[in-house]
Amino acid sequence: MQLPPVIPLFDSFEFIQVGNSVVNQYITQISMKKVADAGLVIEHASDWLFEQKHNENNYKAYRSELTTFLHWCFDVVSMSPIEVTRKDMNHYVDYCQAPPIALIGYFNVPQFKLDKMRDERVPNPQWRPFVGKKRLGQIQPYALSDNALKTKMAILSSFYSYLTSEEYCERNPAQIWLNHSRFAANRQYQRQHHEDDNSLAFTELQWSYIMATVTALAETSPELHQRSLFLISLIYCCYLRISDVSARAGYSPVMDQFKRNQQTGIWSFHIPLSKGGKRRSVAISKALLDALVKYRQFLGLTDYPRPNENHPLFVRHKAAGRGRDVGILNANLGIRQVRDEIQSIINLAAESIEADGFAQDAAQMRKLTAHNIRHTGITHDININRRPLSHVQADAGHESIDTTSQYLHTSQIERHESAFNKPIDHLKGIGD
Repeated sequence: MQLPPVIPLFDSFEFIQVGNSVVNQYITQISMKKVADAGLVIEHASDWLFEQKHNENNYKAYRSELTTFLHWCFDVVSMSPIEVTRKDMNHYVDYCQAPPIALIGYFNVPQFKLDKMRDERVPNPQWRPFVGKKRLGQIQPYALSDNALKTKMAILSSFYSYLTSEEYCERNPAQIWLNHSRFAANRQYQRQHHEDDNSLAFTELQWSYIMATVTALAETSPELHQRSLFLISLIYCCYLRISDVSARAGYSPVMDQFKRNQQTGIWSFHIPLSKGGKRRSVAISKALLDALVKYRQFLGLTDYPRPNENHPLFVRHKAAGRGRDVGILNANLGIRQVRDEIQSIINLAAESIEADGFAQDAAQMRKLTAHNIRHTGITHDININRRPLSHVQADAGHESIDTTSQYLHTSQIERHESAFNKPIDHLKGIGD
């Protein structure tokens, strides 16, 4: 099979979560020989891209830039994106301004096409990551305009912001490059920091509407939404990523992940392999344990999981129509199904809160997605439930307490109230 000189990594959004055998083989080789976390990076990138599915133009622009950047990381410099610095970004910009001639095409073609002989989608051998221009049939010297360069770096900055929110990396080299570039005066490409911006988490009010919505649905339509209720409760209470509760290559969550310590009687939820490549056990609350019992009773199971119980954590309502679980009913939900189910609950809760007169809250909620529930659980535990940072750090799987500390949040009103009555002289009045 003829392949292009650079392998496109992401098909159109209809196919991105199905996977592609050629891409999988390429990433496997990269992981084994060059960049150990290439597979994890592709998973994160696919999740981020899939969130752009409602805007086709954004999706196409984002996947093209990601493909070019990851080609440079994997093939050119053999470096993980989380290792990239501002200096490396300068080298990437140089590469984009003068790419190899073999990687420049002169007409737009699809990145993937259907191979009728193989009955599968394959990389289009005519595709190239860079597009040049011709004038009167003559090839013109390749040039990257300032606007195109700014767009490239803005897209990468957005991707790094996503990786940071997922705690997969701790810096945004694309934004750092922009802040120190000749484009720095253009505010459009600078991140705006608002001290009260807590957009990575639902507020108490917003979260109360989500829980009220899914609880009501579980009562009126238990056959559909008992699963939804426990799914959202588990992600929130245990700070889980969507990939922690979804079936994916090499992982299918089961009831045995709820484990009871025989000596202490304490229950925890065990995550054998997260997207960060770590395993951890999360302490669970009595409220979540009660929710587990209720969910299992609905499923017709014993109150508590038995050791080595391989019953799927979140079973399908209908048999899978394609993929490795085709025709199987008693199988775990995949990442797309989990995300879509939670998103539908968020949208319903937004409609409810808007009907009650909280239009701004509704607008904010519609911008948040399933992965924000993890951040909400962490934020609420630190700022509302007052859990010690070290406890939250362990349960969240943060390597550094500094990462956990970023979730500390106080508003202007809270700071004003705590400062209003503080004295200047603590000894004044003693003995008067």
